[in-house]
Amino acid sequence: MLTIRVIHDPPQSGPLNMAADETLLNRVGAGDSPPTLRFYQWDPPTISLGYFQKYADYEALPPPAGELPVVRRLTGGGAILHDRELTYSLALPVDHPLLSGGPNRLYELAHDAVIACLSEAGIDSWRGCETDDSTAARGPFFCFARRHCLDVLVGDRKLAGSAQRRTRTGVLQHGSIIFEQRFAQQPVAAVREATDLAPADLADRFAAAFAAQTGCRLDPGEWTEAEREATGLLANKYAGRDWLRRR
Repeated sequence: MLTIRVIHDPPQSGPLNMAADETLLNRVGAGDSPPTLRFYQWDPPTISLGYFQKYADYEALPPPAGELPVVRRLTGGGAILHDRELTYSLALPVDHPLLSGGPNRLYELAHDAVIACLSEAGIDSWRGCETDDSTAARGPFFCFARRHCLDVLVGDRKLAGSAQRRTRTGVLQHGSIIFEQRFAQQPVAAVREATDLAPADLADRFAAAFAAQTGCRLDPGEWTEAEREATGLLANKYAGRDWLRRR
């Protein structure tokens, strides 16, 4: 049986969250860490720019979003206003069996797990089936105003979406599920419009649904000292001006 380590992190800053995801991509791809499913949140609320987006587009944002901290992701797509949400990331070696169905298969597996656990909570969601003309660098500024055929929708509103980064050795996929909307610049559905489910509860249900769909065994785990050290070093990159303003 395939085994995936599961890590639950406390809320933390954008640079630390993005550094942790890159650490997993690098180390899992190199075989130094096991395949890992990670759940996390953001503190303080933060804008994450897609890899190809221009920093000037963030600077042009009106308040309140334009006054929030900002970080640049490894993955493409539109910006996300991370506030009261659950974010997951999944890091796998490039030859992992879950990737054998092509680049979209991991999106399908993760989003179907989201749909399954939301259904248990009484929320009727579905995969959108339509893709707009957005590209990595072109389209609405915010990711949740864009549409991809694999996005999770409630009615016609986007509840969850994901993005990937692939290297020669590994794949990182991460995505956001919005719980509450405190900012008008979050044009999305929200879990708590329909249920009082907490992020930790959804993380557990997501993990269970993902295990059921994939046949993988999910084992609770912790960061190793080597992983923590690598994340600390990478956090300086994500907090730095050069990476943030590279475009």
